[in-house]
Amino acid sequence: MNTLTRRDLLKKTAVVAGGSAVLLNLSGCTWANSQDNATKVVLVRNQQLFAKGDEPDAEIAKQMLDQAVCSLTGKKDPAAAWKSIIEPSDVVGIKTNEWNNMPTPSILNEALKERVLGVGVKENNISINDRGVLEDPVFQNSTALINIRPMRTHAWSGVGTLIKNYIMFSPNRASYHDDSCANLATLHDLPEVKGKTRLNVLVMFKPQFHHLAANQVSEEFVWQYSGLLVGFDPVAIDSVGLRIIEAKRKEYFNEDRPLNPPAKHVALADTEYHLGTADPEKIDLIKLGWSQDSFV
Repeated sequence: MNTLTRRDLLKKTAVVAGGSAVLLNLSGCTWANSQDNATKVVLVRNQQLFAKGDEPDAEIAKQMLDQAVCSLTGKKDPAAAWKSIIEPSDVVGIKTNEWNNMPTPSILNEALKERVLGVGVKENNISINDRGVLEDPVFQNSTALINIRPMRTHAWSGVGTLIKNYIMFSPNRASYHDDSCANLATLHDLPEVKGKTRLNVLVMFKPQFHHLAANQVSEEFVWQYSGLLVGFDPVAIDSVGLRIIEAKRKEYFNEDRPLNPPAKHVALADTEYHLGTADPEKIDLIKLGWSQDSFV
């Protein structure tokens, strides 16, 4: 007998039969109907995100996050949208990424915390952590996780993805490094995380599309994409993010330049491990905001 998990329920409530018409709510949220039997991913971009300089504007970033969550849930109001994902009784771990050269922007970590507090979750039941998740009491007792990280090329896995972001939940991280990290999807079966992820956010503010050496970021290989990819399915989001990276590489190098190593873990998360959907034909991509050079 199949059991309907909360994650399944959220997916079902996010998918509304009929077309893919996008509606604009002038109060600040955009929402859309989803195509039948498709996995919804929301891409929101804002050309003004870096209008004030090299750092992203905090208020615009929060607006983008709310727009995406409203679209994903079909709610017109941000408060209602977040309440459909998180409950006041939840213990919430926000799994961020602290890699020194390209961390998750702190403004997004804080925006997520603000929205979780707004639902009614107690502050001592919320934690933002990366490398210390296994020792963090909130993560040890969590009922809900939010998965957020920046998109970048990676020397072991091709790209650093939402799928990979849970590697800190394993006490044996080296066991995932073989064969271009092909088995990263199995991280999501670890008891610390299985069935807990309520939301996935892939940060595409300034993604890295190429690198010359491991643990290196060069300004030459990042660009102001000014976007967020948001959804319930990390595989679908990573699949869209990977397509954007590959398209940017083709534009920059003026030829198809495959990632080395290949990002095989994204497709295998679907075809072998059945974590989610990687097939673009089965992904309903809702695009909001700035459309120039979106690459998808």
